[in-house]
Amino acid sequence: MQTGRHNGHQEHVASYYAATRNDHRQWPELSGELDADVCIIGGGFTGLNTAINLADAGYKVVLLEANRIGWGASGRNGGQLIRGIGHDTSQFARWIGEAGVRELDLMGIEAVQLVRERVERFNIECDLTWGYCDLATKARHLKGFEEDAEHLASLGYRHALKMVAREEMHTVVGSDRYIGGMIDMGSGHLHPLNLALGEARAAASLGVSLFEHSRVTHIDYGERVEVTTAHGRVSADYLVIGCNAYLGDLQPDLGGKVLPAGSYILATQVLEKRLRQRLLPQNMAVCDQNVALDYYRLSADGRLLFGGACNYSGRDPRDIKAFMLPKLLRVFPELAGTAIEFQWGGMIGIGANRLPQIGRLEQHPNVFYAQAYSGHGLNATHMAGKLVAEAIKGESRGFDLFSRVPHMTFPGGPALRSPLLALGMLWYRLKDLL
Repeated sequence: MQTGRHNGHQEHVASYYAATRNDHRQWPELSGELDADVCIIGGGFTGLNTAINLADAGYKVVLLEANRIGWGASGRNGGQLIRGIGHDTSQFARWIGEAGVRELDLMGIEAVQLVRERVERFNIECDLTWGYCDLATKARHLKGFEEDAEHLASLGYRHALKMVAREEMHTVVGSDRYIGGMIDMGSGHLHPLNLALGEARAAASLGVSLFEHSRVTHIDYGERVEVTTAHGRVSADYLVIGCNAYLGDLQPDLGGKVLPAGSYILATQVLEKRLRQRLLPQNMAVCDQNVALDYYRLSADGRLLFGGACNYSGRDPRDIKAFMLPKLLRVFPELAGTAIEFQWGGMIGIGANRLPQIGRLEQHPNVFYAQAYSGHGLNATHMAGKLVAEAIKGESRGFDLFSRVPHMTFPGGPALRSPLLALGMLWYRLKDLL
């Protein structure tokens, strides 16, 4: 949930974002039959940004959301807007070459700029704030930061980066838990649900037809795609599937390549100004480097939003607060006794190689998809929307790069996927202890 995560059994728990949404409009349910150039399934960042890019180019677009706009990870994630797409992109050189890897890394930087431009163009009020810090708990993390800074410099990164020594860490975060960090002023944080709602308004202003509570029950593939809901049908030349961790069995080939993993967030009561300034003096979003990572930041109204604990078991904790509070107190023990006013969770989509899956169905070339952002969805979804729209319009080198990387189907079907990945992640967590 760092930059987009969210889940199954705790969906009914109201998030802080839902309580502070700045737009309460409801879009209609699909009823009857519609014709479109492009039908998009999924009302999160992937679908909304694909729709905006296509509508800008004059396409007639219909977007279908099973629940409410921004209901999934897009509206419930940690709100951290962090550079980068994928994990260890050098591993993909065998398929796309060193030049292709460099292009992926540049797209990871551009993706944040796309969010900045979207907010500015449509004047979206989403508390966008610049400033982010990677946190180190081990010496190898510091070495990784130095390598990251060198690599970013080689890419022409134009935002300020600063290494923070142990003795300076209290200028960033008021905790003794960290031995250093790296500040990046080209990353930051925002209110993700209000961003999604603003993008929905933007899409509608460009002519996109948006429908909520319009779960797709069946897809008929062909030269024109027929998409059926409980009370309507859309016929379109192209289909875009942007459901990520909530795809279910609607498209089994894609569903087998993404594992839903739970992530969780607590929001405290509003903290007094002096305490806020001690906890996060520069109002940055921060994140440690562990597999079961902690990520946190202040909200615009002065709460600490603390998230993490990616859960691969397929089961939610019975009590999110009981599960997460010990992690928060390890970082900020002085918050013992502070009221927790919101707790929520959701599913992020994780792929085996941690690279977003952006492509088209081999057997149905007029069907496109983007999914499996592995916790970096806030920026990566905006890039995916750009690339999918470019591919539908006729050509996209970036789309072609992503589509050349193969993605493993998790073995054993849904019943075995979660236990197998949980076992694999346990190995990485044990390595964290070394």
